[in-house]
Amino acid sequence: MEQGTNTRPLFEENEQLAVKDSTYELVSKVAYLLGVPKRIFENDHEPPKLEVFGQLEYDKNARIIRNLCIIRTAIEQNFKKISDMMRLEYRSILSMPDLVPGESIMQLSSDGISFIKKSSTKLYQHVIEINRLISDRINNCKSIFPLWVNWDYIKELFVMPDGLSEEGTKKAAERYYNYKNRYPYQMYMNWEPTDVGNILFNDKKFVRLLYSWHGDHFAEQSRVTDAGKYVKTSIYDFVNSSRKTVVVVDCENSDPYNLCATLNNLDYGVMKKISKIILFDDVHTAVAWRILESYTKIPVEHNMIDRIKGNKSLVDITLASRTCREFYSNSVDSFVLVSSDSDYWGLISTLPEASFLVMVEHQKCGPDIKAALEEAGIFYCYLDDFYSGNSDEIKHSALLTQMRGYIENAVHLNVNDMFDSALAYTRITMTPAEKNQFFEKYLRQMYVSIDDDGNVSIELKRK
Repeated sequence: MEQGTNTRPLFEENEQLAVKDSTYELVSKVAYLLGVPKRIFENDHEPPKLEVFGQLEYDKNARIIRNLCIIRTAIEQNFKKISDMMRLEYRSILSMPDLVPGESIMQLSSDGISFIKKSSTKLYQHVIEINRLISDRINNCKSIFPLWVNWDYIKELFVMPDGLSEEGTKKAAERYYNYKNRYPYQMYMNWEPTDVGNILFNDKKFVRLLYSWHGDHFAEQSRVTDAGKYVKTSIYDFVNSSRKTVVVVDCENSDPYNLCATLNNLDYGVMKKISKIILFDDVHTAVAWRILESYTKIPVEHNMIDRIKGNKSLVDITLASRTCREFYSNSVDSFVLVSSDSDYWGLISTLPEASFLVMVEHQKCGPDIKAALEEAGIFYCYLDDFYSGNSDEIKHSALLTQMRGYIENAVHLNVNDMFDSALAYTRITMTPAEKNQFFEKYLRQMYVSIDDDGNVSIELKRK
C-alpha cells in the first residue's frame, strides 16, 4: 500500500468539525475484524458500535478473521518473550494464555480452524500460517461490506505484505514495533503508520484516508454521513406536534432511493405516527417507486397518474387536489411534502391553516423556493443529506425487477418446441423414454454464458 503525500492535510483542521455527522458502520466492522477489544465497543465514547459487534459475532467468517487477527497482534506485541519461552523452555503457545489469548484459540478450534502445525518449531512459522489463513479467508468477509466501498482497499488492510516469508514477517514486525501507538487500538494491520490520529474515528475519515492511500478519491459523501441532530429533531418535533400527518410525494421530482434512505434513518417510534405515504407517480418515473412499500413500515398508497398528452404530466395538479382533500375531508393537519418543484408553493400558500415540512434535494431545488419557505417559517431539509449507505437493497431490487422484465421481453424460448423441431429436422425417432433421458441429460443442463462484452448466450451441455 502506497502512502499518499497529502494525507496529513486532510485532518489538520479541527477533527470534530471535519467529520461532523459521520456514520460508524464501516469502522465498526473493520474494528471487529482487526480484533479491537470488546470493551472498546462497549464504551459509548469510542467510535466502534456495540450493535455491529453483536451482529458479527454470529458470522462465522467474521469470527475467524477476528480471532486470527487477535492472535497475530498478540504475537507481534510479545514476540521476543514468546519466542524465548518456546526456545528455552520448549513451551507451546497453547500454554501461554497470558501472552496468546486462549479464548481466541478455543473459538478458532470451535470454528474448525487451527494454525498450529507440528512442523512449526519457530514462532515466525506460526505467524506465516496465520497470514496464510487470513489471506485465504478474508474474501469470505466481502459480503459484510456494502458494494459501494472498494473491497480491495479494505482487504489489503488484513494481508501482511510478503507475509508468507520469514523476511516479510520481520519487516512487518519492525514497522509495528516502531509505530505501535499509531496503529488503531494498537491492533496490527497493513498500512504505512502515519500521524493522522485514529483512522477508525468514523466512516468519513476512514474512507477519505483509505482512498487517498491508493491515489483515489471517495466522492459519495452521503454514503458515510447522515443528517445532523438538528434536522432529525426538527422532523420529530413536526410529527409529534401534529394531530395527523401524511407524506405526499411528487415522484417526478424526487429520488426514491434518497427517500428510502431518509425513512430508514429516522426513528420509527416517531415516524410510525405518520398515517401514510401517498405517492403521485407517472409512467415515466423510476421503477423503484413501485417497490418502495417493501422497504418502509409506513403504509404506502401508490397513485399512477395517466397522461392526457404525451408531454404533459398531471402529477402536480393531482397531488395538490388530493392534499386539499386530505386536509378538508380527512382531518389531516400536517403534510410532509417531498418534492423539489417550486410549483408547490402555490399549494402551500393556499392552505395557511395546514402545517408543512418540505423535503428537497440539493441539485433540484432552486434558491427562490428555499427563500419563500424560509420567509414563511416553513422548515425544509435535504433528502440527500441523509445516510444513503443502507439504500443498496432497494436499488438492487429495482435493478433486478427491471432486468427481469427485459429478459422476459428479450427471451422467448420453449425447450419442448425446440426439441420437437430438432427431431423433425434431423428425422430422428425416439421413444418417450429416450426423449426423457436426452432431455434430462442435455436440455435440463442448459446454462447461460456471458462473454467479456456482456453478450449472453444459452449453451447446451456438451458430451
